[in-house]
Amino acid sequence: MPVRLKKLIGTFVLLALVIVYAVFATAFASLYLAESSGWIHLLYFLTTGVLWVVPAMFLIKWMEAVPRR
Repeated sequence: MPVRLKKLIGTFVLLALVIVYAVFATAFASLYLAESSGWIHLLYFLTTGVLWVVPAMFLIKWMEAVPRR
């Protein structure tokens, strides 16, 4: 697969990942952490704000990989 096509696909997948992840993380927090203290909210959003990097890292690594011949 050409690198340009991989980058195009990866860009759209990454955008979808961030949007879906943000919606689910916020919905979960609204449903289950509504009555929690501010510290719990801070820890939750710090954790979930960093966790999306793991799948994004693998996706970017795939996008940047040199195609095999």
